[in-house]
Amino acid sequence: MSLKLGIPAGSLQESTGELLRRAGYNIKFPSRSYYPEIDDPEISCLLIRAQEMARYVEQGVLDAGITGHDWVLENNASVHEVCELMFSKVSRRPVRWVVCVPEDSPIKTVKDLQGKRIATEVVGLTRSYLAKHGVEAQIEFSWGATEVKPPELADAIVEVTETGSSLRANNLRIIDEVLRSTTRFIANHAAYADPWKKSKIDNLALMLQSCLAAEGKVGLMMNVRRTELNDVLAQLPALQKPTVSSLSDPDWVDVNTIVDESFLRVIVPQLKAAGARGIVEYQINKIID
Repeated sequence: MSLKLGIPAGSLQESTGELLRRAGYNIKFPSRSYYPEIDDPEISCLLIRAQEMARYVEQGVLDAGITGHDWVLENNASVHEVCELMFSKVSRRPVRWVVCVPEDSPIKTVKDLQGKRIATEVVGLTRSYLAKHGVEAQIEFSWGATEVKPPELADAIVEVTETGSSLRANNLRIIDEVLRSTTRFIANHAAYADPWKKSKIDNLALMLQSCLAAEGKVGLMMNVRRTELNDVLAQLPALQKPTVSSLSDPDWVDVNTIVDESFLRVIVPQLKAAGARGIVEYQINKIID
């Protein structure tokens, strides 16, 4: 038996591949092939555009796949959401679908879009958004390069952004947000009802989530005199209570904890001042609750 797994082609391909590698799966993307190689004989991969992923998972062509929540909604796909995977092309923030107009456009609010022409790749999402605001407009599907269409080819666009840099470069102004979206691990309902496939999917989700949970975290080990333990523990903001272990010297203990890497420059001097000795930082690859 094999699990048919969809890998998003395009902008999410490399970040998805890197996440899988960190989770312990050796995946390769041969040139000119839509079938990535993975070192698990129970998984067969297929490269599919994120825009189409939910549809193929819903139909059972794929048992599971990774795509954006926006594309699940755009395809109105009935799939099982296994988990959220907070990663994207550029950052670990959600992507935003926004309504944009040229900087010098008289359009200021959503209501001003009445009767206007809007270009977008997410026709369904845009139609639902306008209906919610009681606005009727002409919505045209955009095959790409949507940012360059206003004002000659469209009065406004609905486009995805992470940082807004491309929109600013094209002299566009955001007037409203349509949707915030993150990456999701989705499964076909029938596949997820199968015990073997469900176990395989859940195990994969666990490993992927554990890698994301470990991002920006490091481990700290240190030796502390028992008489100074409370002072040291007071300095530690941990995910859970720090682990305190006895050492061969009964007057000393070992303290092990996890902290944000960005906090190290603040906390390490404080720990040393409180009495910690032999402070060691180590890399955290996965965190599993």
